Amino acid sequence: MNPIKIIKNRSDIGAGTRGSDMGIDAIEIAAINVKNDFFNVHPYADVKTHNETIYNKNKNTFAKRINFVCEQCQRLRDEVKKELKKGFFPLILSGDHSSALGSLSGIQMAYPDKEIGVIWLDAHADIHTPYSTPSGNVHGMPIAAALSIDNREFSKNKVSESTEKNWLRMKNMGDKSPLIKPENLIYFGVRDTEKEEDQIIQSKKIKNFSVNEVRGLGLKSCIDQTIQQLISTDLIYISFDVDALDCDLFSRGTGTPVSKGFVTKEIISIIKGVKDTGKLVALEICEINPLLDNKGNQMAESSFEIISSVFS
Repeated sequence: MNPIKIIKNRSDIGAGTRGSDMGIDAIEIAAINVKNDFFNVHPYADVKTHNETIYNKNKNTFAKRINFVCEQCQRLRDEVKKELKKGFFPLILSGDHSSALGSLSGIQMAYPDKEIGVIWLDAHADIHTPYSTPSGNVHGMPIAAALSIDNREFSKNKVSESTEKNWLRMKNMGDKSPLIKPENLIYFGVRDTEKEEDQIIQSKKIKNFSVNEVRGLGLKSCIDQTIQQLISTDLIYISFDVDALDCDLFSRGTGTPVSKGFVTKEIISIIKGVKDTGKLVALEICEINPLLDNKGNQMAESSFEIISSVFS
């Protein structure tokens, strides 16, 4: 594996709750507390944020701060592309999950002729658009943008012209659109969706390994199926939203906690299983919110346990 470059993306403007911008510092504190010098050993880059825009009056209820989210994705895209071109493995630590579109775009632009697979470890499908969203939070939209879909068949929001223009920017974040094919996207742990999302997932035939399925079939079987489905891909990007973890067993230190999720050992096994293929091109971890943690700094500690185990 290439040497690690830590990319710190402290943006949380795509979320509905402030605080995930502090998640990176919380992980570093977790490392310090177990006397692990991971963050001293590996070089890092800081991505400039637009977090101050949270104070702006928000007139767009169906894609909140989408113009600034676009700019943040572009910044992260350019950083990821640059580090890949230098021969680094990007370990991307982000605030909210909207920025994953930037990470994926950066990979695509660094390797324009490669087929990219995506493994999305998350309690949520993140496949809404400004037309279908019930919340208007853009961290629920990166997969739809990567697939370049609008969900107009489920339209319930009257979207402004400026929002439509910015959504078009989101869908064209890379050199090509769509960034990925539905068959090259695999969900793990998605369990909190709206019926519109369920219909989109079904119509696009996107595989979701539920927590029950993983435990029923066995983790190795699900990883083997994943690798087989992505056999034609050249590179695999893993995006890990910490709400994939069981909030009752671990912590509620994330903006949208959901019960009955994975445990850390399962997440480690999934990531390591993909890493062993030699195709893993980048790993992103996001949505750690220490302000909401009901168990001290547990969510960040669990996340660092995953990082240190995967890269030991």
